[in-house]
Amino acid sequence: MTRFATTRWSLFLDARDPGTSRRALEEICRAYHAPVLAYVRGHGYSQSDAEDLTQEFFARFLEGRWDTGVDPHRGHFRAFLLVAVRRFLISSDVAAHTLKRGGGTLQLNGDQELEQIEAPEGDSPEQAFHRAWALAVLERSFARLREETARAGKSQLFEQLSPYLGERPATDEYQRMSEELGLRSNTIAVAVHRLRARLRELVREELADTCGGPAGVEAELHALRDTLRHLDG
Repeated sequence: MTRFATTRWSLFLDARDPGTSRRALEEICRAYHAPVLAYVRGHGYSQSDAEDLTQEFFARFLEGRWDTGVDPHRGHFRAFLLVAVRRFLISSDVAAHTLKRGGGTLQLNGDQELEQIEAPEGDSPEQAFHRAWALAVLERSFARLREETARAGKSQLFEQLSPYLGERPATDEYQRMSEELGLRSNTIAVAVHRLRARLRELVREELADTCGGPAGVEAELHALRDTLRHLDG
């Protein structure tokens, strides 16, 4: 069994340690900014308004320590974050309308309030959220792989081969790279294979940080693949 099959949940554990909490919380906000922004934009807000709302959401996340409501044994952080931003947007939208009407006390009737917000044609806000989430996981994994290869002194090789980590290069591409890099085509093929394998491991690590247990990792991995298949389509 792979050593990444167990849950690390490291960012959230660090967030609950007084010595590392602020750094970890800020890292969580940076890591998952894009899915929240995509969800808000999916409800028809302008880019600037969506950015403002996203910043406010994460400010409340930090101040309210919403991370303490995350239980790795009871679900995935992806689902938790989606529910949190949905409720936040409900309260923000209803509060704005209440103030415009000169009202006072804010009362919510559940998610149906959010359905009254006009969404643009195309993907639903939830689809936009899941797509941005999948891309964020890949980007974080890719960035970690770039850092690892840089520490190993192989940055140039990585930059040459990175375009082929998503799709296997054709045979003639190996030959072309062989001539450019001065390496045997078999050596390049092995390097691509190893980078692809390591990238998969890093993706699993990223997912393990957001869910509980091996079954949760597999479920998140399946969801990520399904989302990316629709993206390619």
